[in-house]
Amino acid sequence: MATHRSDTPLYRRLARQLQERIAAGTYPAGSRLPSEPELSADFGVNRLTVRQAVAELERAAVLEIRRGVGTFVRPPAVRVSITVDPRSQRFDLGSVHRALPLDTPLPEGTAGVVEGDGEAVVAAPAVGRSAEDDEAARQLGRTVGELSRVDTVIRIGGRPRVANSYWVPTRPLPAELLRPGRPGNMVLALAGAAGVELEYDWRAFGAIGADLADAELLGVPPGTPLLVREGVSCTPDGTPALYVRRRIDGSSARFVLHYREPGGTDGAGGSGPAR
Repeated sequence: MATHRSDTPLYRRLARQLQERIAAGTYPAGSRLPSEPELSADFGVNRLTVRQAVAELERAAVLEIRRGVGTFVRPPAVRVSITVDPRSQRFDLGSVHRALPLDTPLPEGTAGVVEGDGEAVVAAPAVGRSAEDDEAARQLGRTVGELSRVDTVIRIGGRPRVANSYWVPTRPLPAELLRPGRPGNMVLALAGAAGVELEYDWRAFGAIGADLADAELLGVPPGTPLLVREGVSCTPDGTPALYVRRRIDGSSARFVLHYREPGGTDGAGGSGPAR
């Protein structure tokens, strides 16, 4: 076996070699990896080393172990750019929806647009049971008893990618809007239910590890890195009217901030948006 560093454990060197073969297409996306005995003979290592290397690549989301079936190469992650442009997106139209590549061909080896993609309601939990509820009340300048909450999931390529929680100072919300499985753009639905037009007030960005609830919603292991985008939208007179907290599978998305109009030029003669 080729060495990388003398102090690198053997199973990690094997994991790197397997990942190199995957990247080179020797083991293409969706294919079944050779068995432990086959890999052991191929690389001249014992089966325990193979097992450790495979487990390392499973933790890195490169491989998927299907008990009783085999080990398979995962397809590359669908990359979603969520654009934030304070000039062109003054009005809150549910910008995550506008950024989702639901009509864009995806990379070879990834799932395409499938039935059920988009946003759907998963729950309408009672408000007042979590620190997030308290934060929403603080940001909206209301008591928790004045708020309604809706939780949704956005699916892309047949997989849940974004978990969303919305809080609004509107009670009660229409029962049809809260129906589990209801599809649609929740930002626009909530604005319609309240009879208001929403504008961005502020947005913040961060990262967390998936807790048990988000891990279950997104189908990822607990502790998986999640991008967080949260903030307040207001009515045109500046009254806070919506607090949103999105948790996004970190392997599937990135945030892009545009500082110039796409295709524009700056004084130095550069072109295209700065990201």
